[in-house]
Amino acid sequence: MATNAALKNQLVNKQPEASKQVAAQSLGLKNLLSAPTMKKKFEQVLEKKAPQFMSSLLNLYNGDPNIQAAEPMSIVSSAMVAATLDLPIDKNLGYAWIVPFYDSKKGHKAAQFQLGYKGYIQLALRTGQYKSINVIEVREGELVKWNRLTEEIDLDLDAATSDKVIGYCGYFKLINGFEKTVYWTRDEIEAHRIKFNKAKDKTSLNNVWRSDYDAMAMKTVLRNMLGKWGILSVEMQTAVAEDEKEPEMKDITDEASEVEDITEPEIIDVVPKTGKTDSKEKPSVIDQEIKFD
Repeated sequence: MATNAALKNQLVNKQPEASKQVAAQSLGLKNLLSAPTMKKKFEQVLEKKAPQFMSSLLNLYNGDPNIQAAEPMSIVSSAMVAATLDLPIDKNLGYAWIVPFYDSKKGHKAAQFQLGYKGYIQLALRTGQYKSINVIEVREGELVKWNRLTEEIDLDLDAATSDKVIGYCGYFKLINGFEKTVYWTRDEIEAHRIKFNKAKDKTSLNNVWRSDYDAMAMKTVLRNMLGKWGILSVEMQTAVAEDEKEPEMKDITDEASEVEDITEPEIIDVVPKTGKTDSKEKPSVIDQEIKFD
C-alpha cells in the first residue's frame, strides 16, 4: 500500500508535466520562438531560410525597446506575415516593419505588420508584369513642369537648389507597354497622412512617419499608384490588405518594458485558423493567424 509520502512524491513528479503547457502570452519572445511548434511553423513557410529569419527577428527585438514592450504573440504574428510574403523585417532595409502600438481596448502594447515601399516594389516585380517601377523624392529646383491631366512630368535631377523635398514621383511600365507616372506634392502627402492618422493629435508624427518620413511618403505614392493602375497578384492583394489593417491604437511611448526570462516550456500546438495547407506550398497570410488553445 502506498504511503502518504509516496503519493505526495507522485503528485510532485506529475506537476511539472501539467505546468509545461502555458499560454503564449506568458512567454517571452525568445522562449516562444524556441518552441518546437513555432519553429515548425516558420520552417513550413521559409524552409531553409527559417533560422536566419528567426534570428533577425530576435535581433530586431533585442535592439528596439518599443518592440520589447509589445505582447510577444503579436510580434510573432506580425513576423509571420512578413515571412509568408518572404520579406526581410530589418527596418533599415525598408521592405517590411514590425510596428508597436498601445491597444487601448485590450489594455496592452501590441505589434502590427507594415509593408515598406521597397516591399511594394519587390512584390510588384515578382508578378513578372512590370518592366520597370520606381519612386523618388523630388527636391527643390528639380521639378520643371507637371501636368496633372496628361501626367507628363519634366524633371531636371541635376538642378536641385537644396536638399528640401517638395514632392514624390512614382512611375511604372508594364511589359505590355502601359506606363503610369504620378506626382504628389509634400502638402498632398501631409494632408493624406493627417486624414488617416489614428492618433488623437492628427498632426503628430507617429512610428515610421517620425523615424523615416520619406520612406512612408514614397510608400503612400506607390500604394496609391499600384492600387489604381497596377497589376496586383493575389500575393500583392493579400499584402495590401494586411498593410491597410489599422486598428484604433494609440502610439506607444519610448519606455522599454522588461520581459521576464523563463525556462523553455512546451507550448500548446499552433493551428491554422481555417483549412488545411499542403506541406509543399506556403500557407497564405490569411491562414497564418496563430492561436493557442
